[in-house]
Order: sequence, then C-alpha cells, then structure tokens
Amino acid sequence: MIRLYDYAASANCYKVRLLLAQLGRPYERVPIDIFAGETLSAEYERKNPMRTTPVLELEDGRCLPESNAILLYLAEGTPLVPDDAFERAEVVRWLIYEQTDVIPTMGGLRFRLLTGRLRPGEDEATRRRRGSDDVLRLLDDHLTEREFFVGGRYTVADIGIYGYVHVADAAGIDLEPFPHVRDWLERVAAQPGHVDDLEPYPANAAAGAGHSLYD
Repeated sequence: MIRLYDYAASANCYKVRLLLAQLGRPYERVPIDIFAGETLSAEYERKNPMRTTPVLELEDGRCLPESNAILLYLAEGTPLVPDDAFERAEVVRWLIYEQTDVIPTMGGLRFRLLTGRLRPGEDEATRRRRGSDDVLRLLDDHLTEREFFVGGRYTVADIGIYGYVHVADAAGIDLEPFPHVRDWLERVAAQPGHVDDLEPYPANAAAGAGHSLYD
C-alpha cells in the first residue's frame, strides 16, 4: 500500500487526500507534525531532502515529494489527466501557476495570519491580499465561459487550485467580486468523492511555539 506523509492543516497535503478520495484508492496516512520538528529528522530528510510535506512513498520504497507532482502521478491514466498533449500541457501550466502565484498570495497569507506571523493591517498582509485579488481576477476571467480550468472537464488542475482558493476566506479574502470562481468552487465541491478534511493549524504552529522549517 502507498503511504502519504501528511500534515492535516496543509492545503498542499489536502489536495492529495482529495484526489485519493476521489480515486477511491487505499493508502496509509502517516501524520507528520511539522512544528514538532518531525520534517527536520535525518530519517525524513532521506525521504525528502527539501523537508516539506506531502511525500508519497510507493510500494517499492521510492518517494515522491511536491503535491502537484503527486497529483499528476496518481491521476495518470484516469480522466483527471487529459490524453491530448496540449490539454496535458495546460494542466501543467495551471499547476505551475498555483505554486508560483496562488500559494504565495492567498496561501501564504492564510498561514501567516492564522499562525500569528502577520497581523491583518501590516504592510506585508496588505501586499499579499492585493496579490490574492489579482490572482482571483485572473482565475475569474478564465472561468467566465468555462466550467473547469482545462478541456471543459474536471482535472487535477482544478484540484490543485481548489486546495487554497476554497479556504481563501480564512485569510480574510473576499470572494464576492469573483462570481465565476464562486460557481466553480461549488462545482468542484459537487464532484463524486469530494472531501473537505483540511484541519485548523494546531497550537504549536503559532509563531515561536514550535520548531520547524518555517521558524
């Protein structure tokens, strides 16, 4: 059985759990307490030298880090990854955009606000919130005449972007100006096998409370 080294409050980890649930694929979930220093151990470094979560460990012992690489691997050969070369490239395009633009803005803002690393009125929080609005405007424009991001159907591109966008309100980001994004969120939530098990950050994730890659 495959293993998922997983942090319950991470949207990157949540994306993989969502895909596994929708594929109906059994796996062993191995909880990792990031803020108790568990990713800093030598044993974890052998699985992922970047010391991040999630990590997928295959039956043969090979380990694959990076959430979107894991999505593509697990969904290979399913309708969630298009056969058409151009559509596959579009899926990769949106997964890259999620990492380069969605996470640093709304994802980074959520983490920093909820763990006390930023306060809402600080300049850095304002900058990330404005960046989030720019990202959401681009996503909303793309979805104006589309139900999903690629090929007119649900793919791992939607799963990747959904992970952070569906909890944007936790960072105080107003989705009201983005009706197409809101409709898309409802369509994703209506997909068979959908789960929403993203947990709140625990107490040891607060600034100064734990020991992690982020401290």
